[in-house]
Amino acid sequence: MIKAGIIGASGYTGGELLRLLVNHPNVKLELATSRSLAGKPVTLTHRHLEGFLDLRYENPNSENIRERCDVVFLAVPHGSAMNYVPELLDGDTKVIDLSADYRLETSVFEEVYGITHRDPRKAAYGLVELHPEVAEQDFVASPGCFPTGAILAAAPLAAAGLIDIALFDSKTGISGAGITPTETSHYPNLAENVTAYKLTTHRHKAEISQELARLDQKLRNINFTPHVIPSIRGIFTTAHLFTKEPLSTDELRSIYEDFYRNKPFIRLPSGIPSLTAVRGSNFCDVGFESDKENNRVVVLSAIDNLVKGASGQAIQSMNLMFGLDETLGLWLPAAAP
Repeated sequence: MIKAGIIGASGYTGGELLRLLVNHPNVKLELATSRSLAGKPVTLTHRHLEGFLDLRYENPNSENIRERCDVVFLAVPHGSAMNYVPELLDGDTKVIDLSADYRLETSVFEEVYGITHRDPRKAAYGLVELHPEVAEQDFVASPGCFPTGAILAAAPLAAAGLIDIALFDSKTGISGAGITPTETSHYPNLAENVTAYKLTTHRHKAEISQELARLDQKLRNINFTPHVIPSIRGIFTTAHLFTKEPLSTDELRSIYEDFYRNKPFIRLPSGIPSLTAVRGSNFCDVGFESDKENNRVVVLSAIDNLVKGASGQAIQSMNLMFGLDETLGLWLPAAAP
């Protein structure tokens, strides 16, 4: 059995890791940490796990965590993971970081997040559909939620060198803002409303640009604007991809089917993807339609931001890192409606 620990387990992504790992056939949940809740039952904050877990929150040092765990998930704020990683990797323990600390080149991270990086080591980028090398790694940086939906929407066309301009418009549920209440997440401000923010400067644009430019070094015109919608879970991305040549919808389907062949968590449904069709699951549903008159392709992607956009994707990486089938513990249908 793989002994797993979660550092920062009291938040939403920590809760999702616990929910998914508790029934994973090859995993034993060894520990869940929280400085402020040490000694208290995990189910105090994650009541949906009542009867499934008898863990209590702990606050052990890194040496203790490393000795007890085969894999550690870091579900901590940006800028905090780099405090743990050097000590956790000093042995045989594998580490999967769900923060942004190791997703970007060090100089880009410092510019985008305004944080001095104290451990500029490299990590594999945990979008396994594009990075199969994750299977050979001990240290993985799991992608952000917005980048996951955007990159997967555009990757087949970027890899074919067909994109001239990429415009991403993403709508997210409020759980993406984390468990701590804010003015934005206050119900009267969120209900019956759509809020755009950081129209041209959202920090996740750096990840989107990094990965699409890796597929096509000539692709530079990449744009991203996020919105919050009155939903708990999900990210729905509309990508307007202006192509270098007109493409029919049939040609698009052929490109996407070829690119995502044998990628079990990418589905290409007919029609328009839906957030309800992926809620609680690790699937990314992708749909598309051609606008040949304007050399434009509209690609739609739907993910659960807490699963494929965070915790599920991290477990997908874990499976590969330990030589398991990537679907193990994750092959679950969505909770619809």
